[in-house]
Amino acid sequence: MFAWPMEVEMETQAGFLITQIKQIGGRVFEKILQKENISEFNGAQGKILYVLWQHDHISIIELSRLTGLANTTLTSMLDRMEAAGLLRRLPDPGDRRKNLIALTGKAENLKESYDKVSAKMHEVYFKNFSTEEILAFEGYLRRVADNVKEEL
Repeated sequence: MFAWPMEVEMETQAGFLITQIKQIGGRVFEKILQKENISEFNGAQGKILYVLWQHDHISIIELSRLTGLANTTLTSMLDRMEAAGLLRRLPDPGDRRKNLIALTGKAENLKESYDKVSAKMHEVYFKNFSTEEILAFEGYLRRVADNVKEEL
């Protein structure tokens, strides 16, 4: 069982703050997309594209693991993205029962736009942070992410 360090109060707000950052950050991301006249994808789809730009031609199960999205949520999002010409489903050469998710040329061409929006989000998130603070914070977030993943 987890034992709270003496100096930490039981009434911390980390979970609430993480949720608030995610929700408000999503709205800010959408606002930046609009300001940059990027209409080919939305913030939620951007998360999927981000993973696919790093790991193209992956299974839905792997994409679910890497995005943190449930398979049911992911499937409907992939349907919309496929209809928009951002990705395609290809038969898995190793298992005909499975499909791999692959980016289209259209999606590959959007990476630069995404990177621009992502850089602006980085500026928003880390305004007035030092490099050391950013690295420490991201380390703590990775530890929290690993902790919650262990519970799945």
